[in-house]
Amino acid sequence: MSDGLGRLEELYSGIRFGKFVSVGAVGATAETLVVAFLTAGYGVLPQLAKAVGAEVSITLMFLINDHWTFPNAGAMGWLARIRRYLKSHVVRAGGLVVGFAVLTVLTSWTDITLVVAGADLWPTVANVIGIGCGMLLNYLTEGLFTWRVGADQ
Repeated sequence: MSDGLGRLEELYSGIRFGKFVSVGAVGATAETLVVAFLTAGYGVLPQLAKAVGAEVSITLMFLINDHWTFPNAGAMGWLARIRRYLKSHVVRAGGLVVGFAVLTVLTSWTDITLVVAGADLWPTVANVIGIGCGMLLNYLTEGLFTWRVGADQ
């Protein structure tokens, strides 16, 4: 098995990181649209809207990352893909905790509103800030544990 430092060096690929960020932007957009739709459109609590948006985002990003960002990493086959999908949920828990914490602090502990066209978009903005805070942690954990970049197969 490759050493830990070598695995981190493999993750330091500008191309791979760029792909991950691009996929993250797609996921963040999907999550943000869900949060905006549910909070501004239907008055759903920001934390519940985030949970729904996060699930949509995680599933979408996993599918894209599995085919594009990490196409040659991890074992092949449907069972292996299902294991990676479940593992992706587990390792993204850290990023979700960070995102939920930031969202909660910015929406529950502050008195900020951002009204645009009659709708308060502050929960949406707070969610985007939380997504950004969890992205680097997600890149490291997904690369090292879900797709096992640099590990012997």
